Amino acid sequence: MNSTDPAWKILAQRPIYENPWISVTEFDVLNPAKKPGLYGKVHFKNKAIGIIPIDEEGNTFLVGQSRFTLSNYSWEIPAGGGPLDLDTLESAKRELQEETGLIAREWRLILESHLSNSVTDEHGFIFMATGLEAGSSEPEDTEDIQVRKLSLQEAYGMVRKGEITDSVSVMAILLVQMMMDKGEIIL
Repeated sequence: MNSTDPAWKILAQRPIYENPWISVTEFDVLNPAKKPGLYGKVHFKNKAIGIIPIDEEGNTFLVGQSRFTLSNYSWEIPAGGGPLDLDTLESAKRELQEETGLIAREWRLILESHLSNSVTDEHGFIFMATGLEAGSSEPEDTEDIQVRKLSLQEAYGMVRKGEITDSVSVMAILLVQMMMDKGEIIL
């Protein structure tokens, strides 16, 4: 990694851990105050991709699954990883069908974000998918997914009550609700 930020200077770096999805590197640095420090970075080998499907009646679809890292069940928008060298939209289409069985005719990239950028370089993309048709789902072995259809207002209420905490899901639901409130999305 070459730091392009002149406020930080990398003195040395050491790989700490790697698997097919992430790598962790530790850096000896001079921080913006020019004092020595230690910094860890998690590099993601995939893009984070979230899809908020919206049907003609203003309903969306959430997926529920057990999350190992949280030791808890989580309701989220359909989401997953997309290879860095693959078209982001193609990855989004695959994830939506894989997790929900839905196929969308219309796609719109509504947000790009960096997730937890104090410790990771993970780059996120959120799409809105409309013109939905039912198909068959094909979850991965690690996914025991339940699909739930509900109004966007109900999903928004779940965010407000803290029942949806996944950051990509929260961003997507809040943004689409705001866009609908402003009349930027008409179903």
